[in-house]
Amino acid sequence: MFKVECVDHIGIAVPDLEQAKKFYTDVLGLACTGEEEVAEQKVKTAFIPTGEAEIELLESTSPDGPIAKFLEKNGGRQGIQHIALRVDDIEAAIADLKAKGARMIDEKPRYGAGGSAIAFIHPKASGVLLELCQRKK
Repeated sequence: MFKVECVDHIGIAVPDLEQAKKFYTDVLGLACTGEEEVAEQKVKTAFIPTGEAEIELLESTSPDGPIAKFLEKNGGRQGIQHIALRVDDIEAAIADLKAKGARMIDEKPRYGAGGSAIAFIHPKASGVLLELCQRKK
């Protein structure tokens, strides 16, 4: 068994990371705690804490990346791409979800921004793209 601990972050696909970041920092007064490029996922990220959960801004680094495809389907407009749930044991979560018939995009954990282990649940399972993440301890 595994436990969902909290909503870890909400991933927002953006066409321009710097421009999107300015709204959260200059208008809302939030702080960006760092940026990271995750080559494996063809994405550049910026994290903005909002209390317990964060906003993860995602800009594509490749025209064939998942964020570029999301933006294309969305007419170039930014929008929520995924919701991430923090779990206590990602490997147990994947095994349990598979045993319950949930369709997984990732059948084993992979590297995510900030060094987290991540795995995506296919949106056909819940109607929303969900990311499971386990933070480094």
